[in-house]
Amino acid sequence: MNGAVGIMDFRKKFLVPPGSKIKLADIDPAFTAKHASHETAMPEIARHVESLAKLQYKLYAESRRSLLIVLQGLDAAGKDGVIRHVISGTNPQGVNVTRFQRPTHEELAHDFLWRAHLHTPGRGEIMIFNRSYYEDVLVVRVHDIVPKAVWSTRYKRIREFEKLLGATDTHILKFYLHISPDEQLARFKERLDNPHRNWKIQDSDYTEREYWPAYITAFEDAMRKTTAPRAPWYVIPSNHKWFRDLAISSILIDTLEEMNLQIPKPSVDLKAIRLRYHSAKIEQKKDDRLKVLPGESKGHTEKSARQSKRVHAPKG
Repeated sequence: MNGAVGIMDFRKKFLVPPGSKIKLADIDPAFTAKHASHETAMPEIARHVESLAKLQYKLYAESRRSLLIVLQGLDAAGKDGVIRHVISGTNPQGVNVTRFQRPTHEELAHDFLWRAHLHTPGRGEIMIFNRSYYEDVLVVRVHDIVPKAVWSTRYKRIREFEKLLGATDTHILKFYLHISPDEQLARFKERLDNPHRNWKIQDSDYTEREYWPAYITAFEDAMRKTTAPRAPWYVIPSNHKWFRDLAISSILIDTLEEMNLQIPKPSVDLKAIRLRYHSAKIEQKKDDRLKVLPGESKGHTEKSARQSKRVHAPKG
């Protein structure tokens, strides 16, 4: 499958190639390819959701490989929206989501990748990390929580971790949801104006905006130092939520199709099972006939029941 619009391949368009010197300022967060509006993109997004459901079924049935989706971005970039819209058609039995928040005391007592190891996907599963272990080279760096001598060595650990997952047939896709400061502020206003979204408001929404340049530098370094053929980073223009969903779903479909997923062959003798099925069906018919009173047809029994109701019906 090529890209979602024309022949554009979104994997090539938004990929952070190994060895590249990415500059987020050079990438337009409002980019929408050839689609002019949500309305023109909706049919394609709907087809993508349907295709993802079918591919996820194959992944789950095959139960040999897995997929880890990492979602990163600044506040209000749309991580929850991707999970809600792009993955909406998949079977919950084979898809899990882990949200990485402030580390607990137990998590802080272990190495920074410990909590990530706990939630890696099993064979046949899709796991989505809403934020991830990358917070340990982002937040801790921006806020000087740990020394540079500590966080700067973590890029290597992350590469090793992702290489380990790749060696066990876990495919990794990492998405940075790229929005502008103006778009972030517009989304903060939506949260203020909509009572159903007030709960999402945090003091940190505004205090963290002061660190925007530092976060951008930290994201650029993280992507540059950890993008790899088996664990690529993609920068997704996300000012338009619908285009974000279109691009990410297209990349997911292309990746899963390239895996050449196969429904496994039956582990039983189908011929023998069919014979057992037909035998069971014959027995069931016998049981159904025995439910009719001896000497009465089913129709006669139903007629008697109707007459009984008329006899005992109250008068007046």
